Amino acid sequence: MADRLVEGLNLYKRKDYTGALSFFLSLPDPSGNDALDIAYYLGLCYFNLNRYDDAMLYLEQIVTSATEGEPESERVLQSRYVLAVIYCRTGRAQLASFELDKLLKAGYKTPSVYASFAYLAWEQGDVDQCIALYEKALSLDENNPTALNGLGYVLASESRDLSRALSLCKKALNLVPDSPACLDSVGWVYYRMGLYSQARKYLEQAHRKAADNEVIKQHLNEAELVEE
Repeated sequence: MADRLVEGLNLYKRKDYTGALSFFLSLPDPSGNDALDIAYYLGLCYFNLNRYDDAMLYLEQIVTSATEGEPESERVLQSRYVLAVIYCRTGRAQLASFELDKLLKAGYKTPSVYASFAYLAWEQGDVDQCIALYEKALSLDENNPTALNGLGYVLASESRDLSRALSLCKKALNLVPDSPACLDSVGWVYYRMGLYSQARKYLEQAHRKAADNEVIKQHLNEAELVEE
């Protein structure tokens, strides 16, 4: 990577995504490899700032830069994965599945890819397949927070092995203690166990961190209604 990009990369590594975004956007007339490097980090910055349409614009440049018939670079594979996550989050299941299939065919069989496939299966109502895919992800990495939290949430929602569901979700929360999704999942497991005061404690924390999240709002409302 060119020396002129180092400052932006350092900002990105410090998770100053707004600062990194401003830096990369300020660079004049990139070309060649520099242009692809900048597009890649612009896509990642926009993704981390939840500006998905902007992220897709740049990440798709990386994916389409791959040469037909040649192995895809790590950067292309990572861009495919981030695009798949965006498609999952924005309800574009077919596009997400397309990118994830491409990753598996390329040998990119990571826990995160299997966890994303599991999420798609859950959204499509295939509970058994969802659980099997989360289990596959955990067989590759027993400390993957997304798989831990996802499997725990699904088990709780389906009232399957609530003790294990709580253990999985708490382990995920220990790994990422500031995650609204993990806080919500722990609260939801407690709710499904009938421990409503504990449920409300975690769900209130999740809501404070992600007040616009409709699923968290719904879970908190259900817990509050039971307590009343």
